[in-house]
Amino acid sequence: MRRARAVAVMLLVLTAAAGCEQTPNPQPVPLPSSAAGLAWRQIAPAPSARTEVAAAVRGNFVYVMGGFRGDGATVATVEVLDIGKATWTAGPDLPEAVNHAMAATVANVVHVFGGYRADGTPSDRAYRLGLQGWQRIANLPEGRAAGTAVGIGDSAYVAGGIAPGGGLARQMLVYAPGSDRWSTAPGPPTPREHLGGAAVGGTFYTVAGRTRGAGNLAAFEAYDTATGQWTKLPDVPTPRGGLGAAATCTGHVVAIGGEAAATFPEVEAYDTRSGDWRSLPPLPTPRHGLGVAAIDAVLYVLAGGPHPGLHVADSAEVLDVSALGGC
Repeated sequence: MRRARAVAVMLLVLTAAAGCEQTPNPQPVPLPSSAAGLAWRQIAPAPSARTEVAAAVRGNFVYVMGGFRGDGATVATVEVLDIGKATWTAGPDLPEAVNHAMAATVANVVHVFGGYRADGTPSDRAYRLGLQGWQRIANLPEGRAAGTAVGIGDSAYVAGGIAPGGGLARQMLVYAPGSDRWSTAPGPPTPREHLGGAAVGGTFYTVAGRTRGAGNLAAFEAYDTATGQWTKLPDVPTPRGGLGAAATCTGHVVAIGGEAAATFPEVEAYDTRSGDWRSLPPLPTPRHGLGVAAIDAVLYVLAGGPHPGLHVADSAEVLDVSALGGC
């Protein structure tokens, strides 16, 4: 009897293990025939090669801020891509050199939040870019790095990342520029770092990421700013951390790049209308720690590390997804 019970328990364990192994990540649906010609193109490289940058859009300009140089130095560098002219100019340096910072545009003003200082501690400083250069605004409630930020309406939302002491951040930080005040809200159901983020309408999407214990994750979760509720959505097809994300006018949230044993070329787009993931053409220069931004239907992928760890690039690549429709 004992032997029979032991065999039964062993069979249950094996069946459960097999079931876990056979649970696949969601498979992307095919692109529509109208999008068969989607292709990346290269534009003028950035003036400097960096990784672990922050990126934000204002009008027809993409700002690429902070990060590491190839020698490991943390920098305050700001470089600005004019998409109309496809040229780069130098912007005003950040007041503080940071890597792994978060950036968002609120009411057409670029903001930068936190990041790691050169000594490896998460900064609680925040700045906005005015006509006279960078202006310091209210400190974050706590230091934060390797998270993600978006602007929705008249507020900025900072989710995920690393808090002081090295643990995963549990609360979302919400900044109101009108009052120059911070508040807190529940963080993503899956706490994680090195994640991507994007906003469509009044919804904040947090994309993939990683933890030190579990490695790369496929978590994909949405925060409705109207209700204050989080919802778990279909997993990202390719689990990854160190990626970037952006939302296009086609209604897609696009996950780009990342790293594990190698850097990821996968580019995957979530259709917020249908709830499906689609595979887009792979990134020509796979990298992590990259700046990702979208202006209308065009994705801009800038700088980043072409190999895991401290490697830098000045790569600038562009993908127009208007063929997906919706703009």
